[in-house]
Amino acid sequence: MTDYGKLAQLVMDRCDELGKISQSDDCLDRRYLTKEHKQANGLVGDWMQEAGMHTWQDEAGNLWGRWQAADPEAPRFIMGSHLDTVPNGGQYDGMLGVITPVTLIAAMNQAGIRLPFHLDVVGFGDEEGTRFSSTLLGSRALTGQWPKSWADLKDSDGISLSQALKDFGSDFASISNAAIATDNLLGYLELHIEQGPVLEDLNLPVGVVSAIAGAKRFEFNITGMAGHAGTVPMNLRQDALCASSEMILAVERVAQNHGIVATVGRIQNRPNGVNVISGNTGFSLDIRSEFDDKRDVALDEILLELEAIAARRNVRIERKATHAANAVHCDAKLQSVLRNAIETQNIPVHTLFSGAGHDAMAMADICPVAMLFMRCEKGISHHPAEAIDTPDVAVTLAVLSQTLQSLA
Repeated sequence: MTDYGKLAQLVMDRCDELGKISQSDDCLDRRYLTKEHKQANGLVGDWMQEAGMHTWQDEAGNLWGRWQAADPEAPRFIMGSHLDTVPNGGQYDGMLGVITPVTLIAAMNQAGIRLPFHLDVVGFGDEEGTRFSSTLLGSRALTGQWPKSWADLKDSDGISLSQALKDFGSDFASISNAAIATDNLLGYLELHIEQGPVLEDLNLPVGVVSAIAGAKRFEFNITGMAGHAGTVPMNLRQDALCASSEMILAVERVAQNHGIVATVGRIQNRPNGVNVISGNTGFSLDIRSEFDDKRDVALDEILLELEAIAARRNVRIERKATHAANAVHCDAKLQSVLRNAIETQNIPVHTLFSGAGHDAMAMADICPVAMLFMRCEKGISHHPAEAIDTPDVAVTLAVLSQTLQSLA
């Protein structure tokens, strides 16, 4: 019988070890196509080989490991997540979704369990988009969605994506070779920490993801009239900052009324003087929902409210769309298999949507996808305080084992 507690401790130890590979001495910071990326691929690749897997690296720098089925012509099922991090990140975001299935495969292999499909585990080189400001580079390579214009993307040091690939030992012209065939692809399953507080609030170790929220982002610019703080009467002011403040509260109110999430996370104020009325402000808007139509209805109301506030306060409002992504709904059959697997562990099943983006969003273009969330302490992620519990990892391993054998 598999000792999932012992396996869970091994997963935790491996996360600790992988978390030490960083380009910074002060924090965890591992970016795409760096020597640290190559070092991480080497370490995880060793673990894959110890598990009895065949390993390779594709043209985009993604690490692959295959637990081969007896039949060379068998279909394939993919598990995985990303190995890159945000600056000053945590050591479970992404990494847990690669290390856990690799560790489980070793145990299943030792127990003599065999699956009728090839089980591939992929460690995507880039999901966060930290280096080249474009997310999901690793998984989008698998789906053949690398536009030629990406060759000229540059990092903060002025190094292009094309040059970085060359330095890594690959070639932008060969990226199309990273795209995978879909005729024998059964699906994709991603394990990920929740990055939110829902499971902890419910005292549940795992949950099934129903969908990944679709997001839209905008930049707003509000222009009023700067003036002297002591000489312009309140009723004659065109205060851009006061107008923006009312607009931000309107965003919050509309989002609450429609049951979606909307965030103003960045704001600039000019001239930004202690005795000067604000003449110009800029702020961002990020709006998300697991249902695109629900998000867009709320967005329309927000835009109308903002225009009305601008007119009433006699300021000018301008906006620019900066991002748009549709929601991705997880495959109903794979969700059902996950729910049944959780029930075998005598754990209540909770279904929730993901407000954060994941590699499963890209993979949904080529195959059915599913995600399993695992509880993380206080919902903290993208931060050194990111933390998980070993018993939760043990439960997760048992759920994944049951899931894979149910798919057989």
